[in-house]
Amino acid sequence: MLDKIIEFSLKQKFVAISLVLLMTIAGLSAFFNIPINSLPDVTPNQVLVITKAGRYSPFDVEKLVSYPIETAMNGLPNVSEVRSVSQFGLSAVTIEFEEGTDTYFARSMVSQRIQAIKDELPEGVSAPQLGPISTALGEIYQYVVRGPGYSLTELRDMQEWLIAPQLKTVKGVTEITAFGGFVKQYEVTVIPGRMRAFNMGLKEIIDAIQNNNSVSGGNYLEHNREQYIIRGFGQIRTKEDIENIILVNKDNKPVYIRDVADVSLGKQLRQGAVTQDGKGEIVTGIVMMLKGGNGKNVIAEVEKKIESINKGLPENVKIEKFYDQSELIARTTSTIWVNLIEGGFFVVSILLLLLGEITGALIVASVIPFSMLFAFIGMSEFGLAANLMSLGAIDFGMVVDGSVVMVENIVHRLQSKGKDENVDDVIMKASKEVARPIFFGVLIILMVYVPIMTFKGMEGILFRPMAITVAAAVLGSLILALVYVPAISALIFRKGIKVRKNYLIDWLKPKYKNFLEKYLEKRKKILTVALSVFGISVILMFFIGTEFLPELDEGSILIEQVRMPSVTLTESVENANWLAGILTTKIPEIKTVVPKTGRSDLANDWMGVHQTDIWVILKPRDEWRSGV
Repeated sequence: MLDKIIEFSLKQKFVAISLVLLMTIAGLSAFFNIPINSLPDVTPNQVLVITKAGRYSPFDVEKLVSYPIETAMNGLPNVSEVRSVSQFGLSAVTIEFEEGTDTYFARSMVSQRIQAIKDELPEGVSAPQLGPISTALGEIYQYVVRGPGYSLTELRDMQEWLIAPQLKTVKGVTEITAFGGFVKQYEVTVIPGRMRAFNMGLKEIIDAIQNNNSVSGGNYLEHNREQYIIRGFGQIRTKEDIENIILVNKDNKPVYIRDVADVSLGKQLRQGAVTQDGKGEIVTGIVMMLKGGNGKNVIAEVEKKIESINKGLPENVKIEKFYDQSELIARTTSTIWVNLIEGGFFVVSILLLLLGEITGALIVASVIPFSMLFAFIGMSEFGLAANLMSLGAIDFGMVVDGSVVMVENIVHRLQSKGKDENVDDVIMKASKEVARPIFFGVLIILMVYVPIMTFKGMEGILFRPMAITVAAAVLGSLILALVYVPAISALIFRKGIKVRKNYLIDWLKPKYKNFLEKYLEKRKKILTVALSVFGISVILMFFIGTEFLPELDEGSILIEQVRMPSVTLTESVENANWLAGILTTKIPEIKTVVPKTGRSDLANDWMGVHQTDIWVILKPRDEWRSGV
């Protein structure tokens, strides 16, 4: 089989090289389409059910909301765990599914159970909602809505009604979360004495407001050859609309809401707030990427959309970015590419020194990018993203191993060929001599990665992409060594090869021979030393530190601040704002500090008002003080 492959590549050289070119096109297409992120997303396959229970305590939320929803989720196919968090006014139930379960199938099953249970929830509890199709790594872009002269309530309105709807149109964005500021609401404060005077109850006021806030249709009328749509518009738009709602008629005189209550413009109670640099509260937005999206592309599209949105905002209002993952992605990918380029350079340099033939070294070097393209094809087929874990483990020594053996034997045979021998015949003979060792050598390397491909759970999420990527690159290098290298060698060396003296090898050979002869006589000592070194390394292994993921300099620091659970939101915000001011003024390397206290309305991160995440965004390192 291997001999026939060699014969095909030499008899059909241009066909073989054309196949490599087709693979190159497919690899480039895969490269430009695979997602590029910083790290693998280790979040399990899960669905979040969020239920707002305005006035209920944590105990009541758990008993009346979280527990019924948890119970309803039991029995769903492929569910591995159901857990919940119950806070004041909020229930968050997480349903975790087995690996491999389709996300949309899981959400469909959960949605069906929600429909069956929602009518059993107590009065005052909103309908349960599914959380966004995103993960913790999906918070790819965060910004501030800045507008001097505008209140926090007005800026929050702009965020929710002008900015968020437009950002949601960006491909790859699944949710825009507003955090900070105040949500506008109308407050009706009843006056008990006036209510008694008119013999009115609180329920009558509530019913009157609900019944007078609607839109109805009345079909249409035809008049003078034209059709007129009949529409009844009764929605409340202003404070005066509420004040003028009629409650009842007393002695043929209407009693209005303004007669028994005061109506004012107020703010909805909140469980979170955001400040910046010790200068007070701000309104922020968080862009959440669809699970499995291409972080690099989504961020670029979000920035384009924000540039467009800024042009349509009111005067002096603009969106300012304070954090995104583009820098982290750029640092990660640049680290990978620098390592790959440096590795390729060293491989070519060593090959040039050892082979003594620059053309042969370049043939081997060309295998590196082709093998990488083959790896991208494998990543695309398996739906993998390019990140530090999937690409960082590629070893060029393994990639060029087969091609080095093939080229070295071809060069050696061509240097010693007779005058009457045909170049193609010599290359075919040389290739067949090493085809089997190359095949089994690469096969052994591939077998090492097979167990890793069977990993499940967290280990599988982390290491399976790496194993698949390396295996694809090594498999590509095997195909190239058996098909591409003989064919390209036959074309390049068609006029033969000049015999060059390799001074380095000539100098090393006698020294290595003497070394080998000397120590082969002391086999027991050599074996003892080898076993001793192995034993010491095993002992040292237990003293080496471990970490979950490779350390990355993201250019930012996250500080978690925790206070007494009984603290108020106001106190927490003031304390966090004070700390942000201290950090900003005392440390010049800090660009901005954004403390986030409590939870946002979406509540995908359910912190209490006693907890604060302090985002410390650092300046570029070239702007730091020396020695820091």
